Amino acid sequence: MIVILGPTASGKTRLGVKLASYLQGEIISADSRQVYRGMDLGTGKDLSEYRLPDTTIPSHLIDIIDPRQEFNVFEYQKRFYDVFRSLRAKGILPIVVGGTGLYLEAVLAAYEMPEAGSHEELRRELADKPINELQDILLAMKPDLHNKTDLEDRERLIRKIEIEQARKNKTGVNIQRPEINAYVFGVHWPRPQLRKRIAARLKERLDAGLVEEVARLQAGGLSWERLDSFGLEYRYVARYLQKQMTTEEMINSLETAIGQFAKRQMTWFRRMEKKGIQIHWVGAHDYDTIQSRATEVLK
Repeated sequence: MIVILGPTASGKTRLGVKLASYLQGEIISADSRQVYRGMDLGTGKDLSEYRLPDTTIPSHLIDIIDPRQEFNVFEYQKRFYDVFRSLRAKGILPIVVGGTGLYLEAVLAAYEMPEAGSHEELRRELADKPINELQDILLAMKPDLHNKTDLEDRERLIRKIEIEQARKNKTGVNIQRPEINAYVFGVHWPRPQLRKRIAARLKERLDAGLVEEVARLQAGGLSWERLDSFGLEYRYVARYLQKQMTTEEMINSLETAIGQFAKRQMTWFRRMEKKGIQIHWVGAHDYDTIQSRATEVLK
């Protein structure tokens, strides 16, 4: 398996599609927001990049769930393994492309994550507790909580506590993990250039109808609170649509927030390296190196 990871706006999809075309592989997305249907521009699905002059590169784990539904790293890992097994059974090379460090690490480090069912007794116990007490319970169980939006919604808090309790007690059912040998590429940009790419891509998405996309999602039944929980483009465009900020404030806030997000992604990738996951860093224009190394590894 080949992995191409990197921060947002680094050009991962283009490189992955080009490599998939050359090696007759298929793309498995590792993006926590691209799983949601209807969230296209804001998540950077870039589906047009999968369509080449003579073929369309198949992709997986994109557009698989309604945005009103919850999706977590356990569900991702389970679905990833299903796709991985299916591709390998057909003799097809999986090429993983994405920037969600938690999802990538769950697969590359083979996290053991029990599936937590609904714990009715625990739910009854938590039902009358104020939200600040629920927050304290979850943070005591998981001090390094990755997704802070879990702290802002009562139902998400209770569900997260259920999952952490199942993990602690090992009451869930562990899924069967296939053996995976991965060669991991990381796409690197100097920070000033990446910031320019982020600003340019944001303008392209706004011109392509990002505001209209968020308005359409809200009109289709997605609450402002749910949009806010997705962060970045959906959070700030939703605030703009609610007249909480001007166009200029929205754009400036987004450029800053996306830049900070890219920095957090790189921090996560460096932490993966410290945990023993080897990442071979390449420049975004260095496709030839990716192709030659991938070809050599697969011999």
